[in-house]
Amino acid sequence: MLLTLTTTHRPATDLGHLLVKHPDRVQSFDLPAGTAHVLYPEADEARCTAALLVEVDPLKLGGGRGRRQATTPDSFTLGQYVNDRPYAASSLLSSALAKVFRSALRGESRDRPELAAAAIPLEVRVPVLRCRGGAELAVRVFAPLGWTVTATPIPLDEAYPEWGDSRYVDLTLTGTLRLADALNHLYVLLPVLDDAKHYWVAPDEVDKLLRAGAGWLADHPERALITRRYLAHRRALAGEAMARLAELRLADEPPADDSVETEQPAEAPRASLAVRRREAVLAALRGSGASRVLDLGCGGGALLTALVADRRFTEVVGTDVSTQALALAARRLRLDRLPERQRDRIRLWQSALTYRDDRLRGYDAAVLMEVVEHVDPPRLPALEDAVFGHARPGTVVVTTPNVEYNVRYEGLGAGRFRHADHRFEWTRAEFAAWVDRVAAAHGYTATIGGVGDEDPELGCPTQLAVLSRTDTDIRKEETTR
Repeated sequence: MLLTLTTTHRPATDLGHLLVKHPDRVQSFDLPAGTAHVLYPEADEARCTAALLVEVDPLKLGGGRGRRQATTPDSFTLGQYVNDRPYAASSLLSSALAKVFRSALRGESRDRPELAAAAIPLEVRVPVLRCRGGAELAVRVFAPLGWTVTATPIPLDEAYPEWGDSRYVDLTLTGTLRLADALNHLYVLLPVLDDAKHYWVAPDEVDKLLRAGAGWLADHPERALITRRYLAHRRALAGEAMARLAELRLADEPPADDSVETEQPAEAPRASLAVRRREAVLAALRGSGASRVLDLGCGGGALLTALVADRRFTEVVGTDVSTQALALAARRLRLDRLPERQRDRIRLWQSALTYRDDRLRGYDAAVLMEVVEHVDPPRLPALEDAVFGHARPGTVVVTTPNVEYNVRYEGLGAGRFRHADHRFEWTRAEFAAWVDRVAAAHGYTATIGGVGDEDPELGCPTQLAVLSRTDTDIRKEETTR
């Protein structure tokens, strides 16, 4: 199996310093399943290519007294000896990367430390990669990491095109990244695409995954698939990894603090859509004059943190059906460390939004931020009744994705949603129709806007609606009380 790594950074031969492998020599390394060779097909100032060639010994791969053997996809008796492992890139190539380029994976270079920390132009080629899920999956996992992906299916037999494509692709990645980041992407994603690890997956594989995925896996749109496949579909290990990734995502989000204003440089990068969405929700709440606020479906507490930081909100309640999400929110809010007076402003309640909950009645405002799309469409009337009909806050702020904008996201295939748990995503017309119907049915008036950079044809990536109860309706309810 073969992997080539090319750069046009000048002088390109600095690649040898980063990999700690001299371009003038062929170097070989023993592996549990064979031998790895590093050589340079080309090496000059303008362009340098390092090749990692792994020769797999079927006897080593299949034998070994006392060793626990992974199952192979082949069902016949000699499947552990006669298979595609010597020829197609797989988890074996990932293991070779870890052994041969260990210091480069860690981002270390004694001779070129400044270059190891810099993004350089790179091209990676894996001419034969076993890819369960096809070329489209290769794009989905690599494109969000900054790579331009070319994944060409390999035909079963070029002489007989009617036989169709094989399970293999010819993969080329191009981009400007740190070498360490590129190698860690490959280390994790090659076995993910292969989806047939050749060795026993022990609990310490969770630590290996999180270490290699530091800085990118927690926010990857396919992190659930990546985690599940990397850990060989072992449910307990995948659950542990996902929980730890959720904690990392919360820790990486900067807490909001409206009392501090920082002067931004003229060329400061724009805030992420998630940050801008929270800012838009906070602005809508402030505009409503609310002081007692519900965050319905609060998840890990990103919005709760921003609400608590603003003293105009005298009571903040977060609800979620998931106890794990509420535990993460409590940890993010540092409830156990807050002064008693501050802690008394905050409530965390387990509650399902499709059932009436008397505790939620009487609040000034409620937020459904990226929540409704996680509800099965037949259950939406129950949510509408529970929130707008029973809880009846004075103002309800709703955000949801604009499905029309999805074509602007690279790697998001046609018909796919932005999150694996989304049950639907609305067009602007569908969202407006839902908002108008709910407002009319429950005595609210509504305004609709958007969050994020607006596309002249497709609108904003996030849709936002503010539904406010009429003064007449509020007075009528107060009289009834």
